[in-house]
Amino acid sequence: MTAEPIDHGPLDPDDILRRLPASERDRFIRDYRSALDAAHELWRYRQLQDVLRLWHMRAVAYAHPDFAERAEQARQGSGVEFVPADEALPGWAERGDGAR
Repeated sequence: MTAEPIDHGPLDPDDILRRLPASERDRFIRDYRSALDAAHELWRYRQLQDVLRLWHMRAVAYAHPDFAERAEQARQGSGVEFVPADEALPGWAERGDGAR
């Protein structure tokens, strides 16, 4: 029987680092090390999980070829893809301020 590599899923720091663009890798490493240091205190372990989850989502976003263009549109509030929440989510206006 041969050993199979362990699949740590989408929150594997090596996998996240490999999928990130080179321009984001140093920032990921800084955030990861900071959260790793914090995780030595049991009550702060969740911070490490949160950092890995956030950077996994960023790696997924960066993988889309039009990410930079869409991110800029979102920053400027432009682009035909963006619509007010009232239009995109039926009943949004009736939910009140607590949902926003």
